[in-house]
Amino acid sequence: MKRFQFSIAIDAPADKVWWTLWNDPSYRQWARVFHEGSYAVSDWKQGSKIHFLAPGGDGMFSIIEECRPGEVMKFKHLGVVKDFKEQPENDEMKQWSGAIEMYTLTHSGGTTTLLVEIDIVESHADFFNETFPKALQAVKQLAENFALIVTAQIQAPIEKVWACWTSPEHITKWCQASDDWHAPYAENDLSVGGKFKTTMAAKDGSVSFDFEGAYTAVEPLKTIAYTLADDRKVRIAFSAQEGETRVVETFEPENMNSWEMQQAGWQAILDNFKKHAEGLTSIV
Repeated sequence: MKRFQFSIAIDAPADKVWWTLWNDPSYRQWARVFHEGSYAVSDWKQGSKIHFLAPGGDGMFSIIEECRPGEVMKFKHLGVVKDFKEQPENDEMKQWSGAIEMYTLTHSGGTTTLLVEIDIVESHADFFNETFPKALQAVKQLAENFALIVTAQIQAPIEKVWACWTSPEHITKWCQASDDWHAPYAENDLSVGGKFKTTMAAKDGSVSFDFEGAYTAVEPLKTIAYTLADDRKVRIAFSAQEGETRVVETFEPENMNSWEMQQAGWQAILDNFKKHAEGLTSIV
């Protein structure tokens, strides 16, 4: 093995770069450069095991040797995974056993330098020399245009999903994050420049607010983009996948609540949408 270095300057604070690197939805966005659908399974804590996987369940298992949030993430690769199972030691495993992969963030004057040091088996050198710079460019783009991401894979055709997302009579049935909230009212002018408003309220009547904004882009069955009343930007991408629909929702966070809380809340609403859309036998 030989140790390689890759680096990039990112015009964003270290906490946004760190989130982009290791928060699951954004990790999937930049790791797809190596293999479409790549993801990781871990609690991301120092000393914990981590599986780096492709959709079919093949990949690598490693340990997190060092984790200093906003500064350093260091992996020690241990071996390979086949069909979601760690494999006993063999020649393929020996190639990677003990290999180090380390990400170091250094922030200065509004710019974060991301340095990656990685031990690479000679037979894979060309692949990583080509893909790692592309992956770091993806990290840079995500961090510099920072947004939170929530996703859902919905077992319903895209026409049904689009109708459920855009019709007020359906919006009032799914637009809440928990069972003690509801959406008693919705209006929606689905056109560029058109406005929407959804009233979100606690069922006990203790509090309510209007979630509202104006559309900046509408591509039927593909994309919706809008600006919220507080000027934050949101984009939703819909893609058909063999009778199912993938929804990826990207939104700029507000400053009152933690990113974790905001992502969890938007994900809960999207999960409720998934449940609603999958539970309908027809659209009326």
